[in-house]
Amino acid sequence: MPVAASAVYFLNLRGDVLINRLYRDDVGGNMVDAFRTHIMQTKELGTCPVRQIGGCSFFYMRISNVYIVIVVSTNANVACAFKFVVEAVALFKSYFGGAFDEDAIRNNFVLIYELLDEIMDFGYPQNLSAEILKLYITQEGVRSPFSSKPADKPVPNATLQVTGAVGWRREGLVYKKNEVFLDIVESVNLLMSSKGSVLRCDVTGKILMKCFLSGMPDLKLGLNDKIGLEKESQLKSRPTKSGKTIELDDVTFHQCVNLTRFNSEKTVSFVPPDGEFELMKYRITEGVNLPFKVLPTIKELGRTRMEVNVKVKSTFIEKLFALGVVVKIPVPKQTAKTSFTVTSGRAKYNASIDSLVWK
Repeated sequence: MPVAASAVYFLNLRGDVLINRLYRDDVGGNMVDAFRTHIMQTKELGTCPVRQIGGCSFFYMRISNVYIVIVVSTNANVACAFKFVVEAVALFKSYFGGAFDEDAIRNNFVLIYELLDEIMDFGYPQNLSAEILKLYITQEGVRSPFSSKPADKPVPNATLQVTGAVGWRREGLVYKKNEVFLDIVESVNLLMSSKGSVLRCDVTGKILMKCFLSGMPDLKLGLNDKIGLEKESQLKSRPTKSGKTIELDDVTFHQCVNLTRFNSEKTVSFVPPDGEFELMKYRITEGVNLPFKVLPTIKELGRTRMEVNVKVKSTFIEKLFALGVVVKIPVPKQTAKTSFTVTSGRAKYNASIDSLVWK
């Protein structure tokens, strides 16, 4: 179920109401007193962002020196509520010039009330896109003296974006040279036993794209995903190509990806936003090739000394090479003196993290 917020309050650190908006009549106007008495005065603000008092639930978040409190009387979606708060704050910052605090709220009462009427209707979140809202809420907020006024951007087609056709890309883009940049960033998480056997291993990755394309291009990205290749082979009635495939788990996409086509054909088809964005995130748990193998040997030399011998071997082919390799070796907090012998690179003792850092 969506948020179905009954009321939204903006409070300062003392608990004074800066601005509030009631969307439903199932809660009283004095609900903020319960929040002030049972949560703020008992100093339980940092324990849990969701509290239930009586028959109402309070979702709250601190942004700068302001508390944003959402009151609901039904079983609402908590994640959707906090997502609404984050998107609303980003919207306010775009109007206020990057600042969102108590002074910005006091200087923009009228504008905030107007925005609250647009971004939520009867407690349900609506359109929070700053580009679209600025087309018909043209009032400029009182900007902070430390913020610079952003450069004016071409006005997008609001009708096309409000209908949900392509709300992340405006029409009429023209580039002299069409370019697409793609980066794959992966992080390998590994837990190994003292005997060298792998206990747990997974890879979390994301695909970052930067597009400078004219018009409304429809792009298609091919992956060596095992399920995707098998699906494509079935559609084309031909055997699967022999080669290395991977099994992707927990895949999440940018809103521009056509999910219907992905579910049916297992192809990533999308109309990209202009500029830089994150296309997808994924996780891999099977068939992970470890880039390095670390072989540590620890000897205790008496009660106050220890010797650590660490060997690092690469497991990838000779054509590849690694840059910026850093090995951190944890040591006891009472370490007073260290000495090193390295075959390559350099090492030092970092007392702030209680580790030997070998670069």
